[in-house]
Amino acid sequence: MRLNHLQGQTSPYLLQHVENPVDWYPWCEEAFARAKREDKPIFLSIGYSTCHWCHVMAHESFEDEQVAKILNEYYISIKVDKEERPDIDSIYMEVCQAFTGSGGWPTTVLMTPDQKPFFAGTYFPRQARMGQMGLMELLSAIAKQWETNRQLLLDSAEEMLAFLQKQKSDLSMGCEGHRTLTQTQQAEQLIDRAVKSYKRRFDEQWGGFGRPPKFPMAHNLLFLMRYYQRSGDEEVLSIVDKTLEQMYRGGLFDHIGGGFCRYSTDRFYLVPHFEKMLYDNALLIHAYAKAYQVTKKDIYREIAERTAGYVLREMRSVEGGFYSAQDADSEGEEGKYYLFTPAEITSVLGKAEGKAFNAVYDITEQGNLRERIFRICYGRIILG
Repeated sequence: MRLNHLQGQTSPYLLQHVENPVDWYPWCEEAFARAKREDKPIFLSIGYSTCHWCHVMAHESFEDEQVAKILNEYYISIKVDKEERPDIDSIYMEVCQAFTGSGGWPTTVLMTPDQKPFFAGTYFPRQARMGQMGLMELLSAIAKQWETNRQLLLDSAEEMLAFLQKQKSDLSMGCEGHRTLTQTQQAEQLIDRAVKSYKRRFDEQWGGFGRPPKFPMAHNLLFLMRYYQRSGDEEVLSIVDKTLEQMYRGGLFDHIGGGFCRYSTDRFYLVPHFEKMLYDNALLIHAYAKAYQVTKKDIYREIAERTAGYVLREMRSVEGGFYSAQDADSEGEEGKYYLFTPAEITSVLGKAEGKAFNAVYDITEQGNLRERIFRICYGRIILG
């Protein structure tokens, strides 16, 4: 069995790739020294062990001999677990967002041996598909540019560094510009700007903010509830109320086992990405408990209790700690564990109750998942 440089690592995510034909390194000086010595660019891939699209890209590309041949010949490849190295992840996620306007995992970054990024993205299929560049085409094109027109890539790297530095400088100058205001006045201005932004981006019909995918973003809702308590702004409370209700009513919430999934792939909170994260659910317990405190609606207390019950039942290890996430995949398919047919429901509940349950939860023979998932997954690159 051929093993790469990931053997001996403790990260579950890195160990998932230890048998790949790609000659992966962990983040280490040895990898960068070799890149400088052999004059090769770095291929950096960041993900985590329960990430569905990390699994997809691994199966499609990193287990493929042809992709591995390109990577091993023209690049030095580095794997990073975002949960083990959040410091590295935060830097290159900022780079990815600057290059593409969005982010997600797996994060794909190409950079010089001295760690200056000149290209970034998220998931790439093995070959071009539905208008999205394929990884093989990308790697071949960059390798050719590195040999024949390297300055173009180096200029891109310098432009990116200059852009990031300017952003930080602008933020610093903004703070300097407000020095004539008291700290309280500065805070009030920031709060007012934030509330106006939430109001502007609020989806009045379905709740939440902006376009899909829609993440729960419990901290935003907690902020708005505290603002309501201070200001009495009923519009803000209605925004929170609508969003919390819609997140619960749709498929984002697991109505059988409890707990919330990672995000909604549509604006309706109907079809989720089935991965469940500890930090999402921990914050949502807080948000729904706060909503019960503010509104006295019993449903919010019930949701908080059910979510806490799920975390304590399924996310706690026998040693007493907590797992960071539950995988979206089961039996090699996203969400299979959570999907039901009408016949499966009636076999458990009986014909009469099963029929009523199917009607309430819109469980039909046609289903409501696969077409939506396909459209979202291959129409956007905000994944993870």
